[in-house]
Amino acid sequence: MTARYVRITTPSGGAWALADGERAVVLDGAPWNGGAPTLTEEAFPLSAARLDCPVAPRTIFGIGKNYRAHASEMGGPVPTEPLVFAKTTSSLLAPNGTVVLPRISKRVDYEGELGVVIGKRARHVPVERALDYVFGYTVLCDVTARDLQKSDGQWTRAKGFDTFCPTGPAVVTGIDPSSLALRLSVNGDKRQDGNTKDMVFDVATLVAHLSTFATLEPGDLIATGTPEGVGPLSPGDAVEIEIERIGVLAFRVAAED
Repeated sequence: MTARYVRITTPSGGAWALADGERAVVLDGAPWNGGAPTLTEEAFPLSAARLDCPVAPRTIFGIGKNYRAHASEMGGPVPTEPLVFAKTTSSLLAPNGTVVLPRISKRVDYEGELGVVIGKRARHVPVERALDYVFGYTVLCDVTARDLQKSDGQWTRAKGFDTFCPTGPAVVTGIDPSSLALRLSVNGDKRQDGNTKDMVFDVATLVAHLSTFATLEPGDLIATGTPEGVGPLSPGDAVEIEIERIGVLAFRVAAED
């Protein structure tokens, strides 16, 4: 069954909530940790709620060049096994937040992606059972300082700046990740138009592969790679990423003060 989970700011602080129609029903914890509606079933109108980042991962793994056309546009071969990197948790940004372009980078790119949220501890998981360890899916942008990625030779700094992982607006359960349309626009101009069916390594393969060397914990986040059409961000840009059945993630862009 499909369900949508968000994180909202309430009068008493931040809380995870089940998005039930036009209202947000507050939970007593993160949904991937068994959070359930509170005894009072406190609810808020979604239209009046401020949405926070709907994930709180211990670890964020990213996958590079996971669409053939994107590998080609980056000038490299298609990987023969998942190309894994990590993003800092401090890079997370709530929906409708602002990505800050660091002064030390001359080019920062957008990369619209499907995000996978782990639902239970996974280690040495076989591919055929890997989706059993997934809680749900979200929208994210793997923002990348492209010039630093090239000059550093590894990707930690380029992908790890504060605000470089906008995520949301919700985590959605009960959907099939194998064929979801993904579109990204900048200032209303469509820049990326892909589909998860074109991934080199599907979600199950990614979860199984990551579990061969790392223990995945509930709430951990996987950025599954981006389709072709990546390009630079500029101060003042308004970005929207839409993934079928999940929703629209919006954010703005500003220069570092």
